[in-house]
Amino acid sequence: MYKIAVIGTGYVGLTAAIGLANFGSTVLGLDIDAAKIELLKQGKMPIYEPGMQDLLDKNVAERRLVFSQDIESGIRWADIIFIGVGSPQGEDGRADLTALYNVAEIIGRNLDGYVIVVTKSTVPVGTNEKIYEIINEYNQGNFEFDVVSNPEFLREGKAMYDFLHPDRVVIGTKNPRPVEALKKIYRPLYLNEVPFIFTDLPTAEMIKYASNCFLAAKVAFINEMARVCDSVGANVQTVALTMGRDGRIGPKFLHPGPGYGGSCFPKDTQALAAIARDHNIATPLVDSTIQSNVFHKEYIVQKVVEAFDGKISGKRIAVLGLAFKAETDDIREASSLTIINRLLNQDAAVCVYDPQAMDNARQIWSDVIEYAGNEYEAIKGADGVVLLTEWNQFRNLDVAAMLDLMADKKFFDFRNIYQRNEVEALGAEYYGIGT
Repeated sequence: MYKIAVIGTGYVGLTAAIGLANFGSTVLGLDIDAAKIELLKQGKMPIYEPGMQDLLDKNVAERRLVFSQDIESGIRWADIIFIGVGSPQGEDGRADLTALYNVAEIIGRNLDGYVIVVTKSTVPVGTNEKIYEIINEYNQGNFEFDVVSNPEFLREGKAMYDFLHPDRVVIGTKNPRPVEALKKIYRPLYLNEVPFIFTDLPTAEMIKYASNCFLAAKVAFINEMARVCDSVGANVQTVALTMGRDGRIGPKFLHPGPGYGGSCFPKDTQALAAIARDHNIATPLVDSTIQSNVFHKEYIVQKVVEAFDGKISGKRIAVLGLAFKAETDDIREASSLTIINRLLNQDAAVCVYDPQAMDNARQIWSDVIEYAGNEYEAIKGADGVVLLTEWNQFRNLDVAAMLDLMADKKFFDFRNIYQRNEVEALGAEYYGIGT
């Protein structure tokens, strides 16, 4: 069995490390973040992701998974090195590849025999070729190595499931030498007849961006339809459901909401647009997807403000849900950031509750907003309740009890979870999206 090192223990790297160990490989998780490595050594998760803690415990107990800060020793130990460090969005929209290139240099300096370097991070076309060049530049012993593109297709909140049960596995290579090794470490998926796509490096890199941008476009499209439905009196949920019955369209990602966010769609759409600009290619669909999502978040804010006749100064607004989606604590690019900041700018008082994202929220807003211990504590005394994240506990609110706690009874259901007629029958003003 191959010895695998995974550099980076963030969302992508940690999922890969645990998943590969669960497939039977011996895995070493590496990171320069001492606090994160210490947490993992203690068996504690640095992120929230359903199912991950149990698999971490299992694979550590069975001695297939360990963690270390000693990246150089880990590189020399490994047969296969996965790179799972961040590629955040830079100021110009391009992916910031500093961390990846730093890792490539360290790998080059520490090669002492043939190794396969596998890029899990989402990277622009041409990045893996650059990684190859950097490793080669610092490869003083002229050891052989291969660079492979193996992009992740993980949904936050379902990352472990997606790693263990993928729709497909994409392998981009310059030559066939590393293919058999990758087949072996992914052997459980082969046995389950998961489709494997073997291609070249640029195509593998492009598949990831094209996939995420298409899904982002579906989200932006149905949110645009929701805005139209608001104006013409149609029901967007029925529209979306019926659209999804068409096999050419499909039902997934046709759920109106407050706009997409998280670690992937915002930066990947921006990065693809930047790649296209660099090659003098116009991408009006990608560009309009980005613009539409920004506009939609502002539209959500305006719905709240207009419900108070344009005057929300001094109004107490309860926000239920901060994470960009349920089953994650990730608030990067979440709609809650735009909405809460706009409300604060107009002198509203904001109280929030999220089952997992409260610590992340405190790092952003500190004591500028209030933090409740549960959803009903947040609602107490509120003039309006804004529901942003579809956590299960928010799907089954006691609406009558909620309304009794409120000063004014305005309910903004921006996930379209509740039925308008039922909420209004209890005496509330109901505001959905396109319903």
